[in-house]
Amino acid sequence: MITVTDNAVRRIKQLLEKHQCEGGLRLGVQGGGCSGMSYLFRLDQKPRTTDQVLTFDGVRVYVDPKSYPLLDGLILDFTESLMQSAFVWQNPNAKRSCSCGKSFAV
Repeated sequence: MITVTDNAVRRIKQLLEKHQCEGGLRLGVQGGGCSGMSYLFRLDQKPRTTDQVLTFDGVRVYVDPKSYPLLDGLILDFTESLMQSAFVWQNPNAKRSCSCGKSFAV
């Protein structure tokens, strides 16, 4: 199960509107990054036929079948402070991650 917090849903809605995207957010994992695996995060107009489509308060999230096991249990949050605004990945499958938080190892 993947969880997207209310803060993250609000921010995703803003991004979808700003970029005039009628689709949803694609979450995934690909090889690369400092720790071996990096997170994929982009807006997509529509899901692929094999995607799992999750919905959070009207926001659709697309996850491909290879990425889902690596993201199972993920909590995607969005934080804003005086210093930064960023999506925060809390992935229980990550055994270690790089300092920037954009890549991980399993």
